[in-house]
Amino acid sequence: MSPQDRLFLAGQYLLPHRLVTGVFGLAAECRYPAYKNWMIDRFIRKYGVDMSESAIQDSHAFEHFNAFFTRALKPGARPLDATPGAVLSPADGAISQLGRVRDGRVFQAKGHDYSVTELLGGSERRAAPFAGGDFATIYLAPKDYHRVHMPVTGTLRETIYIPGRQFSVNPLTASNVHALFARNERLVCMFDTDYGPVAVVLVGAMIVAGIETVWGGRAGPTADTVHTQTYGPHAETPITLQKGDELGRFKLGSTVIMLFGPGQVPWPATPTALGPVKMGQALSLTSL
Repeated sequence: MSPQDRLFLAGQYLLPHRLVTGVFGLAAECRYPAYKNWMIDRFIRKYGVDMSESAIQDSHAFEHFNAFFTRALKPGARPLDATPGAVLSPADGAISQLGRVRDGRVFQAKGHDYSVTELLGGSERRAAPFAGGDFATIYLAPKDYHRVHMPVTGTLRETIYIPGRQFSVNPLTASNVHALFARNERLVCMFDTDYGPVAVVLVGAMIVAGIETVWGGRAGPTADTVHTQTYGPHAETPITLQKGDELGRFKLGSTVIMLFGPGQVPWPATPTALGPVKMGQALSLTSL
């Protein structure tokens, strides 16, 4: 490991995560034209953002950096795989890990894993349907499209906001910070689907200025407590999202984790660890 990497990792433990994130969040909402245009243009140059895919291609037309970062794509930019039974990638990014939930634990990186129970907020009841099931972890880099979509059609049953740390979630920290995704702030979205229960977990990170959903807006109360919201098919207005519908978005890069029950989504050999993936691409084909 290089001295720069060691310094970066040390800073992850020493920096005041929420203060850094809060300051960046304020800067990212600034509407002063000269500042927000400079910030957006610098970001595009540094990370090589492809603005030809954006519904708004004039980088100076966004009201602030966050509006640019969570930009919509133009129609047709992400066609959905129409193969019957296709389980879609919920986001652009890289598949950092993909495989079987073994002994109730999810593989993070060599030498590191975490429990499904921890990931889902400490409830063994909530974790039970995923024992022996399958998972996929998708890392969204800064240049990626940052809206998250449904991998399958589902009816929202429950959301669980879990406060936590805000470590960076890049490959370096994933390889060196134990139980990273079960330690960071996150929003768990539980859906009832034709595949049984499906969990889509949006993991926060350093300078991620917010996690939002299409049904509830900004996730996470200000109190440092787990917050559960129940929905379900018997709610006054059930929330059913079709495959490919937008679920939520990150205000800066992070990670999405999907959990399925046993035998529901046999992963093919094509998506590999660290392989690139686009929202709407088929990750698995089932008999449904």
